[in-house]
Amino acid sequence: MVDNRIDRYPTRTAERLALQERHDATVWGRIGNAELAAFDTDGYAILDRLLSPEEVAEFATEIDRLADDPELWGDDRLIVEKASRQVRSVFDVHRLSPAVKELVRESRVVDLARQVLGSDVYIHQSRVNYLPGFGTGFYWHSDFETWHAEDGMPAPRAVSLSIALTDNYPYNGSLMVMPGSHRTFVPCQGETPADNYRESLREQEIGVPSEADITELAYKYWIEQFTGPAGSALLFDSNIMHASANNITPFPRSNIFLVFNSMENILEEPFAAPARRPTYIASRDFTAV
Repeated sequence: MVDNRIDRYPTRTAERLALQERHDATVWGRIGNAELAAFDTDGYAILDRLLSPEEVAEFATEIDRLADDPELWGDDRLIVEKASRQVRSVFDVHRLSPAVKELVRESRVVDLARQVLGSDVYIHQSRVNYLPGFGTGFYWHSDFETWHAEDGMPAPRAVSLSIALTDNYPYNGSLMVMPGSHRTFVPCQGETPADNYRESLREQEIGVPSEADITELAYKYWIEQFTGPAGSALLFDSNIMHASANNITPFPRSNIFLVFNSMENILEEPFAAPARRPTYIASRDFTAV
């Protein structure tokens, strides 16, 4: 079958492509929250106290329940570390947890996405990330590059909300972002293998920028680190370059991760992969929150 679509963000090519300026807006709606005032410029915003200490304790208990649920072991939605076999992520968490399902619908959460994206939104992906003590981090990447290549997301009109359930220190693998890098799309080299998600969810090797591209971006945009107490949150653009280092401390870092996509940006067929990824990774239920 011939794909006649115009791909405005080509990636996963045999040859190295130049960095590309973003074609689309970052903010599509009207910003009402003062905390989001710099989102257009920086590509992210920090919300100091999205959850109360009581809510943090409740959600921490809930994610421990999921990680210990024997019915999830052997389920593809539960991802374990390659070496330690500790739980790394649980996907589809807004369907597995009634508490997270309710959180998604709360105005203090979903309205953040509606303001930035300027439309109704749906959940593209949800998960809990567990970065245990001495756990492996996540290499530099743009989420949109993967969602475009492997899921068929047309444009970077999506945002992620990472809600900390543990304190984020500078030394326990907290998230790093390059402010302003959301305005640059970084094409990646290499053809997407079949069922690439099975390896990439544990350690991403396809769809990562070259060291030369990371170096260029880092010198242009610099690097900031998201640190703060449990209950704080980070809202960030789907195309921002981000990563987390290995956690070489005994102090774990866990977060609820919610991805909101615009209802005007629903998934098509993958732009650079042989088949769709499972719906627990890339939902095709386009029901508005």
